[in-house]
Amino acid sequence: MCGDTRVKGILLSGGFDGVDVVVVGGGPTGMMLAGELRLHGVGVVVLERDTVPTAVVRSLGLHARSIEVMDQRGLLEEFLAHGQRYPLGGFFAGIRKPPPAGGLDTAHGYVLGIPQPVTDRLLTERAAALGAEIRRGCEVAGLSQDEAGVTVTLTDGSSLRARYAVGCDGGRSTVRKLLGVGFPGEPNRADTLLGEVELTASPEIVAAAVAEVRRTQLRFGIGPSGNGAHRVVVPAATVAEDRSVPPTLEELRQRLRAVAGSDFGAHAPRWLSRFGDGTRQAERYRVGRVLLAGDAAHVHPPIGGQGLNLGIQDAFNLGWKLAAAVAGWAPPDLLDSYESERHPVAAEVLENTRAQAQLMSPDPGARAARRLVAELMDFDEVNRHLTLKITATGIRYAMGGGHPLVGTRLKDMPLKQGGRLYALTRTGRGLLLDPTGELPAAGWADRVDHVIDTSDELTVPAVLLRPDGHVAWAGTARPDLSAALHRWFGPPAPPGAGA
Repeated sequence: MCGDTRVKGILLSGGFDGVDVVVVGGGPTGMMLAGELRLHGVGVVVLERDTVPTAVVRSLGLHARSIEVMDQRGLLEEFLAHGQRYPLGGFFAGIRKPPPAGGLDTAHGYVLGIPQPVTDRLLTERAAALGAEIRRGCEVAGLSQDEAGVTVTLTDGSSLRARYAVGCDGGRSTVRKLLGVGFPGEPNRADTLLGEVELTASPEIVAAAVAEVRRTQLRFGIGPSGNGAHRVVVPAATVAEDRSVPPTLEELRQRLRAVAGSDFGAHAPRWLSRFGDGTRQAERYRVGRVLLAGDAAHVHPPIGGQGLNLGIQDAFNLGWKLAAAVAGWAPPDLLDSYESERHPVAAEVLENTRAQAQLMSPDPGARAARRLVAELMDFDEVNRHLTLKITATGIRYAMGGGHPLVGTRLKDMPLKQGGRLYALTRTGRGLLLDPTGELPAAGWADRVDHVIDTSDELTVPAVLLRPDGHVAWAGTARPDLSAALHRWFGPPAPPGAGA
């Protein structure tokens, strides 16, 4: 069996056979999903191909919506302890503008700078602490499914059986390929080299060169990354045939000389990588008992820092729905709502990163368009619209219902009886906030917490939240509340059943 190296978690009886969910891929999406599933008692095995965690820093932080997610699950304090808050401002295509007037509808109106390896580690520790079995050095070779479950075959010849499987294994996803799911979109037209290296050039020389080059080449940058190293980003000369092969130090130095006129004495690389500008999205997010999430479902240029955030939010949407399917109370179309809700969100991200990539081109026409967009962003409505796209705080799922709040998410807010809203969401259950305590929800007490409280900041008498924080019902109409409970939490438990 693969995976002599593991993070301590529960060891399921009978080996892996009979586990509820196999998560393929131990990056931020996979680990976020594993933690969400374990929050509901689902037996989880995470299979990660790499034997040790990667040191590559592809993502530099979390946007407001992902920060809210961490707050909802009680993880934010630890993330804040390892990161740094930066003011939230307009940054579409790297165009710097003040934050929208009045800020955003969130209690976390900032960007949290935190390197991806730290995010990976914190989410891995959370998944393990909740009891996920995490095995490294495990590469998937085959996949088959029937009405009862999924069989995953590994390259060492072993196999394991689960009720469901989720591919969180990146843009070159083996799971997606084994499913035969199409991945249409635009191929890479330009590569960018990325790495952490030490420099011999003085900070003044580096800063002057960066300022000069970035007047026309926005895909270039050098900045300190800690411990004497610098993070370097520079356009590659050609598109790599195999992006899994990292560039060499000499390749990076050649590109620095070509673009900036100096290699700044780059040496002692901590790590080197490359990324492309292709945009692709899986045609389907679900095939029977196998689902896709994160980069396995969508890839796009990293402009605006949306990729890791998008994957974490995929996992947050999918986790409680898949747990409900395992537990047996999921309504018939609940699992399908993962694709119907998240596919359009990713499509929007692909669109905005395409637009940003065009605006960051050094071509004269693109530079003229960039100047025009920069002027338009001086209008607060435009700045707000583009900031909502980057931060994902403008997402509203098409959930039906007559109230404008339905489909949106509530920000964290103080409650009249003390405490805060997000503190009530730590368990990952639904939440009925009802100041009267008289709304009928007893049949769902095993899935929904009925809290007799409200907030001065809440604009409706009562509200029903899904486990991912999105509003499923708002107002006073009891028939509509009953319909929402049935739709999102299944039929009520029989009278006398325990919570």
